[in-house]
Amino acid sequence: MVEETANENQVAQGYEIIVPSNEAVQVEALIQGDELPQDEGHELAQVDELTQGDELVQGHELVSVEAAPPTTTRRRRKKSLVWEHFTTEPESGGVTKASCNLCKQTFAYRSGSKIAGTSHLKRHITEPSCPKLKNQEQSLALHNDGEATLERPSKRRYRYTGYANASFDQDRSCSYLAKMVILHDYPLHIVHQPAFATFIGSLQPRFRIVDADTMQGEVYAVYQKEKENLQQAFNTMPGRISLTIGLWTTSQTLGYVSLAGQFIDSEWKVHRRMLNFMMVSSPHSENVLSEAISASLSAWNMKDKLFTITLDNDCSSHDIYSANLRDYLSSKNNLVLKGQLFVVRCFAHILNTVAQDVIASIHGVIYNIRESIKSIKASPTREEKFAEIALQLEVPSTKTLCLDVTTQWNTTYLMLLAALDYKQAFTTLDACDDNYNEAPSAEDWNKVEAACNYLKLLYDSAHSIMAAANPTSNIFFHEAWKLQLELANATGHANPIFSSIAKDMHEKFDKYWKDCSLLLAIAVVMDPRFKMKLVEFSYSKIYGVEAAKYIKVVYDAVHELYKEYMAQPHQLNPAYVEQSQTNNGSVNADNTQANPSNGDGLLDFDMYLSGIQCGEPAKSELEQYLDESLTPRMQEFDILTWWKLNTLKFPILSKMARDVLAIPMSMVSSGSSIFSAGTETRMLDVYRSSLRPEIVEALVCAKDWLQYSPAL
Repeated sequence: MVEETANENQVAQGYEIIVPSNEAVQVEALIQGDELPQDEGHELAQVDELTQGDELVQGHELVSVEAAPPTTTRRRRKKSLVWEHFTTEPESGGVTKASCNLCKQTFAYRSGSKIAGTSHLKRHITEPSCPKLKNQEQSLALHNDGEATLERPSKRRYRYTGYANASFDQDRSCSYLAKMVILHDYPLHIVHQPAFATFIGSLQPRFRIVDADTMQGEVYAVYQKEKENLQQAFNTMPGRISLTIGLWTTSQTLGYVSLAGQFIDSEWKVHRRMLNFMMVSSPHSENVLSEAISASLSAWNMKDKLFTITLDNDCSSHDIYSANLRDYLSSKNNLVLKGQLFVVRCFAHILNTVAQDVIASIHGVIYNIRESIKSIKASPTREEKFAEIALQLEVPSTKTLCLDVTTQWNTTYLMLLAALDYKQAFTTLDACDDNYNEAPSAEDWNKVEAACNYLKLLYDSAHSIMAAANPTSNIFFHEAWKLQLELANATGHANPIFSSIAKDMHEKFDKYWKDCSLLLAIAVVMDPRFKMKLVEFSYSKIYGVEAAKYIKVVYDAVHELYKEYMAQPHQLNPAYVEQSQTNNGSVNADNTQANPSNGDGLLDFDMYLSGIQCGEPAKSELEQYLDESLTPRMQEFDILTWWKLNTLKFPILSKMARDVLAIPMSMVSSGSSIFSAGTETRMLDVYRSSLRPEIVEALVCAKDWLQYSPAL
């Protein structure tokens, strides 16, 4: 660095050569005129002052200038603008220092014939590290018109960094600004905020701040472009699509319906994308909802691809609601199994609903525990005293008392679980502290113990679902049948507190089980690790002697569904066609070689084999799949990869598996928390409610789509 700077200074011998990036330095002008272009107001440097091989920056190119060596050694006046802030001070031994005119700090400049350059001097005033400049907050511009502002030089003048001369595109910058607004839920009028305008101006002064109306147009343009990309993906979608339906309200009592589609692509990857966010007159009306679904499918050219819809509506209205939806949409769409599988209830919603009911059943006890923890945490003295009591009682717990978030039932469960470990400490504190009187009674602690016992079932089930990398429909059967069995058995608990809570839970979950167990069972049959075997095992536990009847329902439904896929026109996969042709070619070759005319004398044997094959009915793909042994259960097993590898073996059954496994049994997307799903009303804020419906839809949908965009 020092050598480069020194060489640079030796070239100009004290001069700073500044060439604006938008000016071209012509070699002819240098040779003919013996002049170098300088900023306005500066003297021109003579070519004979350049040493052999020096180079100047011309835009992005390098111009090599050859000149004769200097014939004189006369000392030239310093032209660098940095000398307006520094003064040279000669010292003994041929050393010259540069002293800052403001702070009087000195820097190395010359030692004998070696010059240290001016880069470090520029940094002192441009960063600035000069304490005087910092205190005064002086502008670093050397001229008011900004034509000769001081910039940090690169290591060598002819090195191009790629940023200084990068082209600026106003339209592209506006598009990126629109994407930022969409992804981070910024208001459109952010462009009117002075602080935002100042910030943008500091980054790129040439950017023209647009108004809110223009930004609204930019947002809609991003939405339209991403919609076209998604439409192309849907055009190549090999199977059906299943929808999740969300109902929204606004502060103005308007209603919105959100529709998201879930499907498995040709590479056997699960995708969920927002399709529409539509304003409707009454989102809770099944007729209005049916019309919204039909309109969405028509707009996306998928009227013949609808498989199921998943709702999170309340249990009490589910039967009538789903029946009306089924009747309306079945007349316009071909529903499988006459609509038996069409309407699906959200698994996360039923977990949360049951959990909230448990919490509500002991809300008085929970209030006391919450207030007790507040009282202990609010006073350092009381908290210290509580810790001493727990230590004296030798409470074998490492849990920490914490307050819950009332909208997240899992936090309430964890709060109760920790408090349960310290129940003796609460009782002791109540006895020795006159100001504390919130301790729960022994009966209250029994209620907490019973509630925690059953909340744990729901908590563990929710975590199992959330832990799945690909929440395909097959994983939900495991959780549902275990909950159904545990709650059914718990209704006969000897402790009336336990049995009372269990009965309320089972009543609500049993309704879900009756509505969705058939679909859950069909999905797990598509898992090669379990097939019908897990259905047979679990049903024998749940239904006892009546298990065979329910198992037959599942068996028949699986076969009926397969027959519907058999009846559909099928186009062979190109790889399958190629393999079939190859196999046929090899078979024909073998037949030619094994032809009786070749003299092997096995003509009668060939006729015998032909008769046997004609007499035996061929097994269907489904029967072949069910008869094969189960795939070993491994933790890293990926069901989608298994079906991808076995598509050629089961070309029709794999189509059925693709659609069944893509059913969203939960409305909560992968990687999200399910502990508050369906427990609170979805409501748009006041700002979003004030926007035009098409802009609201553009903001909501584009935000979802941009998350999966490869380039932002």
